[in-house]
Order: sequence, then structure tokens, then C-alpha cells
Amino acid sequence: MTITVERDVFPLAQVFRISRGARTEAQVLTVKVARAGVTGWGECVPYARYDETLDSVTEEILSLPSDVDRAALQTLLPAGAARNAVDCALWDLEAKQAGKRVWQLAGLAAPGPEITAYTLSLDEPDAMRAQAEVNAFRPLLKIKLGTPDDMARLEAVRAGAPKSTIIVDANEGWSAEVYADLAPHLVRLGVALVEQPLPAAQDDALLGMERPVPVCADESCHDRSSLPGLKGKYDVVNIKLDKTGGLTEALLLREDALAAGYKVMVGCMVGSSLAMAPATLVAQGAMVTDLDGPLLLAEDRDNALQFDAAGVHPPVAALWG
Repeated sequence: MTITVERDVFPLAQVFRISRGARTEAQVLTVKVARAGVTGWGECVPYARYDETLDSVTEEILSLPSDVDRAALQTLLPAGAARNAVDCALWDLEAKQAGKRVWQLAGLAAPGPEITAYTLSLDEPDAMRAQAEVNAFRPLLKIKLGTPDDMARLEAVRAGAPKSTIIVDANEGWSAEVYADLAPHLVRLGVALVEQPLPAAQDDALLGMERPVPVCADESCHDRSSLPGLKGKYDVVNIKLDKTGGLTEALLLREDALAAGYKVMVGCMVGSSLAMAPATLVAQGAMVTDLDGPLLLAEDRDNALQFDAAGVHPPVAALWG
């Protein structure tokens, strides 16, 4: 089997800001695995928050033996972007070789569409209200926050989209004091979920705090090994394939999280439809699906995922799986 890595850049439709910075493009790695004339592929987004770069992730992928399979991969690479792209490419390869879809190989029910959040990036309140007004037809909006001055932004988005369900992502940007002050207003404004309000290294402060709105672990939850450390702090876990290291671990994390009493959110980095495609399988029946990456791009891959009033649809075989 041969493994190749390519760098692809997808320009964004507009500047995307979170509490840690802004970007105008999505830089991704596309991995292809080929055996006996059949090629599977996957995509990952190296993330600086986890000390990943395009170069470091490429090096990890190219360090793998040419005969690697999914079982061996789980021990050869840690959870992260590199393992994700290879794992998803191997799933795609297996499906093509077997003449089946990935969900059949995984013993899953045939997937259907899931309503997905649409993300409004961090900006001044007036600009965020304008974003909300343009997207007020969407049933679920996700607001990027994470500053000490977010109250005006919350009010502005709710005014701009009075009927949409709203979830909030602080991206580790609040202190315990800021979160405690905002919590009653999250309830008042009908916020359905707050994602990673505190830095992962400081989330012990959530122990014993009231959670009037469900709190979701994102940066605090990577794979199954994260679950014991979430007890008493979080109600929901955000499963992202670039954190779990692929579909294989993501499905196992979903199973264990549900068994432990957590609800599940399925999220993404900003990438193309190829990156979202495997995640649509994990998202089946999730409390929250947040797979809007392709909607934020100015251009996408061929055979892109379909988004409509029913939500994000599973991939066609020509894209993945």
C-alpha cells in the first residue's frame, strides 16, 4: 500500500474569528492510501492549539509503515489530526474494496440528514447582529464568543435571530467569574448549550458550579481517555475526528460517552466536505450536530455534501465511504 499526503487550501467565504484569532482560509492535509488499484482518502486539519502544524502532521503520516491497517494505526499514532486522516482514508479504502458503504462495514444503520449548526464568528455586536439577521432562517446558530464583553454580542445575536436555537462556544475564553455572571443571561436569552467556557487546564472550577444551561467539553475532551476527567464538570462531549484521531475512535468515544450519561455533540474544524463526511456517521442522533465547515468555504470539493432544510446529508460514495 502507498500513502501520500497533499496540502490543500480552501479560501473562506468571509473572515472567520474565534477568541484565539482569525483566518481567511482553511489549510488541510489530504491523505490518499492506495492498494491494488483502489484509492481511499481522508482529510485532516492540523491545529495549533494542540501543537500541530502541517509539517509535523505530514511527518507523522509519512512515518507509518506501508502495510499499516486500522487496528495497528490506533497504537502507532496518538489521537490527533494525522491519525484521523489515515484512519478515514483506510475506512474509505476498505469500503471501496468490499463494494459496501462504511456504515455497513461498521455495523451501523443507514444514516440520514441531521440539522447542523451554522457558526457566526466573533465580531463586534452590530456585525454579529447583521450576521444573525442574514442567517435567521437557520434553525440552529452557533455563536463564537470568549471575551469579558460578550453580553452585548449575545443580545445582538438574539435580536437578529429571534426564532433560532442558539448555542455558544467560548473557546476557553472565559474565566469562572465571567461565566458565572453570564450564566443567568444565557438562560434568559434561550441559549441551549455552552461549549468549553473555561480553559481546559482550569475547568476544575466547574466542579460544584450550577449549570443552568448544559455545558459541553470540547478542548477538554479528545478521546475515551478524557472521559474520567470530565465527571461533575460537563453534561455533553464534543466529538471531533481531528481530536479522536479518526472515525474508529470517534465511534467508540460516542458509545462510551453515552453509556457514562453524557449527551453528544459532533463538531468539526474548518475543512471541506471530505473532512465532514465521516463525522456525519457519528452525528446520527446526536444532541447537537455542528458540521458546517463546508458552508464557511468559498469553494468545496467535487461531490460535496448536500445541505438543505433537512440538514447535512451523508456523503455520496463518490465523495467518501
